[in-house]
Amino acid sequence: MRAMVLERGRVPLRLDAHRPTPAPGPGEVLLRVAACGVCRTDLHIVDGELTSPTLPLVPGHEIVATVVGTGIGVEHPRTGDRVGVPWLGWTCGECRYCVSGRENLCVRARFTGYQIDGGYAEYAVADARFCFALPATFGDVDAAPLLCAGLIGYRALRLAGDAERLGLYGFGAAAHIAIQVARHRGQRVFAFTRPGDDAGQRFARTLGAAWAGGSDAAPPEPLDAALIFAPVGALVPAALAATDKGGTVVCAGIHMSDIPGFAYRLLWEERMVRSVANLTRRDGDEFLALAARIPVRTTTVALPLAEANEALARVREGRLEGAAVLVP
Repeated sequence: MRAMVLERGRVPLRLDAHRPTPAPGPGEVLLRVAACGVCRTDLHIVDGELTSPTLPLVPGHEIVATVVGTGIGVEHPRTGDRVGVPWLGWTCGECRYCVSGRENLCVRARFTGYQIDGGYAEYAVADARFCFALPATFGDVDAAPLLCAGLIGYRALRLAGDAERLGLYGFGAAAHIAIQVARHRGQRVFAFTRPGDDAGQRFARTLGAAWAGGSDAAPPEPLDAALIFAPVGALVPAALAATDKGGTVVCAGIHMSDIPGFAYRLLWEERMVRSVANLTRRDGDEFLALAARIPVRTTTVALPLAEANEALARVREGRLEGAAVLVP
């Protein structure tokens, strides 16, 4: 099969046109990949900012695929089913986090496209327990960003609580989905982009943002909560400064540059800073059902598998409106 392979961090992916097709083990399914979203987390892995990949590695954890084979013990999904595979690829089910409903914090968790080969390939293997049924309303390319950008945005919204005035810092793949969920819930959204990103601000307004401006600007009124999708630690004190008493700032990325020191007055008055880590299968089931009801519309740029490095470059440089998706 054809696959894009990471040999080591900080070097471009290599196209391997003769990589052996994997075989499913017990509890696993073999998938024919139809589409795979390109996530900023993939970029952090390729750029060496996430330091524990299993190398050589096939990245990609927003996989839309058809089941073409099953391992021993798999009853669901079945051959022919269309499924989505997210970042969280395996959990032990035994640790104190798993047994308390917090499998996203499993001490032995393994992640798709990080410790498990992912979807930048024609075929992939996944744990059957971590394959989501996908609503038929979404095409393959449209569904791919839902599996991480959508899921992490949804979990971040949950942790932010019932904020009437919601700030989104970094208006990329996750934010362009989160704003649709927030607007469906009746929240007013204030979008923050890179300073001078007029196109990004126009995009946010077309999706219903009440205000859009640079991340160096203050919103026209205080926020009740803010979600930070951009991996920039300096946005934490900026978001706190823009947030009203009792508000919550949620850091929604797996990697972020260091957070600079800031005055205690920014945190005082019961403001809260917290992070989102991974997802649970409950998040996936709830979000995908909600996305179909709204319905969420993803904005995507489809690229051939062999152009994975170009897709990652566009993410790195902020040259995307919505999300990039690789199509084998």
